[in-house]
Amino acid sequence: MKQAINRDYVLAFAEELLRTPSPTGFTQQVMKRIGKEVESLGYSFTQTPKGMGIITVPGESDEVLGLTAHVDTLGGMVRSIKENGYIRFTPVGGYAMSSVENEYCLIHTRDGGTISGTILSTHPSVHVYPDVREQKREEANMEIRLDIDADSKKAVLERGVRVGDFVSFDPRVQRVEGWLKSRHLDDKASVACLFGLLEMLQREGRKPARTLKLFITNYEEVGHGASYLPADVAELLAVDMGAIGDDLSCTEKDVSICAKDSSGPYDYEMVSKLIRLAEREGLSFAVDIYPQYGSDASAALRGGANLKGALIGPGVHASHGMERTHEEALWNTIALLAAYVLEDAQAL
Repeated sequence: MKQAINRDYVLAFAEELLRTPSPTGFTQQVMKRIGKEVESLGYSFTQTPKGMGIITVPGESDEVLGLTAHVDTLGGMVRSIKENGYIRFTPVGGYAMSSVENEYCLIHTRDGGTISGTILSTHPSVHVYPDVREQKREEANMEIRLDIDADSKKAVLERGVRVGDFVSFDPRVQRVEGWLKSRHLDDKASVACLFGLLEMLQREGRKPARTLKLFITNYEEVGHGASYLPADVAELLAVDMGAIGDDLSCTEKDVSICAKDSSGPYDYEMVSKLIRLAEREGLSFAVDIYPQYGSDASAALRGGANLKGALIGPGVHASHGMERTHEEALWNTIALLAAYVLEDAQAL
């Protein structure tokens, strides 16, 4: 199955998504790109009032299998404009402030403009502030220095910056000897995996065993991405990053199969089937438990959806920081997805 993956397509689309700003609540541009790509593959694309994208792939049966990945990322929002022209910002999504210190960013103004800047602590220089190493990295102690000639609140307002403007972080995308490193691999790497699956099905003229509905969600990082799903989805497979670290077996080359996260255990039958398929296909995989993690399957279940849920995804190191994965994790994830959707619902 891995041999049928159009690897150049997946990597090119992943890079394009990673370079497109899309903090939660500001995903209009990336969703337009998603819709255009779906159209080029010949599948149906619609959006909910909340902006979630739905891609429909007819299957051998009318039974619906849902797949989901999220295109929204971590980011920020202008909280206030200081009298000296610097910006105080509030986080969008959950991350440590230390992970964005000294990062380049963009302010997205409501009139469609962008202004670049740098995220700093309020005591940024060792030559000036004796507490620079000890200062707590929290919202009150962080600010954005704008790259404009404006040294007052009035001057910044005149450039179109307002409270409530979104802030996106420089993703710093690089590919090095099979490694893909970038911010926002959570979860744009998984979105690229779903499109690798779609491109494979289209190119090979394959029909999934069940009708597929792929949900590209846009509010996952704040907890309610897939809280609404159509009632005909009886089974949902979320595709999101596999975490790496202490007491976990997943690596950057594996497809992760999550048995349990902060929302509780995932469906026994689905998880067991995923493990058997990964073994059958000879994939590099890991089964792990993520107590600090929640997925779109979690959001769907908490939102009252009457369905079975499971979670897989490529292993990603340093999640919600300077993330890295390996191409092999993408190929293993796509291969497991393909095996799952092409199997008869009752198989294994």
